[in-house]
Amino acid sequence: MSVLKIGNWSFELGKKTLIMGILNVTPDSFSDGGEFFSVKNAVDHALQMQKDGADIIDVGGESTRPGSNPISIDEESTRVIPVVEELVKKINIPISVDTYKSEIAKKTLDIGAGMINDITALQGDKKLVDIIKEHNVPVCIIHMKGKPGDMQKNPQYTDVVTEIHDFLKERTKYATSQGIKKENIIVDPGIGFGKRTGNGIEDNCEILNRLIELKDLGFPIMVGASRKAFIGNICCKKKKLPISERLEGSLAAACIAAMNSADIIRVHDVKETRRCLDVVDSILLND
Repeated sequence: MSVLKIGNWSFELGKKTLIMGILNVTPDSFSDGGEFFSVKNAVDHALQMQKDGADIIDVGGESTRPGSNPISIDEESTRVIPVVEELVKKINIPISVDTYKSEIAKKTLDIGAGMINDITALQGDKKLVDIIKEHNVPVCIIHMKGKPGDMQKNPQYTDVVTEIHDFLKERTKYATSQGIKKENIIVDPGIGFGKRTGNGIEDNCEILNRLIELKDLGFPIMVGASRKAFIGNICCKKKKLPISERLEGSLAAACIAAMNSADIIRVHDVKETRRCLDVVDSILLND
């Protein structure tokens, strides 16, 4: 079994599916924007997710929902830094920060975060690779077609999984060529990030069905399908299912991802997902 080290914590991959709890400290995230915008609410929610079974907390200060626009470094710092400062004093699990900006990454890693989750796959800020290397921390490299502002405007694929595979192969090769250690790389196919959904085409379903094809890249796989639009489209044929009613679909996606070799599942609903994955893991390991 390979080991993933995040800060002072080590995880033996393959023993159980890890859960990354989503902590959006934004006013406009697609699912929970504004709920945890204050430092107190954010910290309280992180503590609850830890209690519910989260292995990692992922703090994000910039919404990446379809159609969103980037915010300034100053604004992101104002949202994220106070939360991370409090979390490192109060929780007993590692903290990841969802950012592509090198300045945010450096500030948060300096005060105790242990991982960076980069939706741009080290393309958004060329200095980020140096920050990752210098701090010797894991980075999650994600496939995204376009940018959040335009990623859902008519994305096209010939073979979505092959394209994702080739993209992640190129970006991980770039990361290692720049000095990032192989054991510090995680890959994510980017469910909902420039993927077709509705009108009879469900790229996200194909990705989850063929997820194991990404295993030959040689890196841990993270999947974040929680509450995303494709679930709303699938679960209600006449009208898209609202975000607040996508729990069951999210759990189904998490279970399929785990069965198809995902190592980390990134979710909003930690308690429910942990219970499902405990059963899945028990079945998979009962050989």
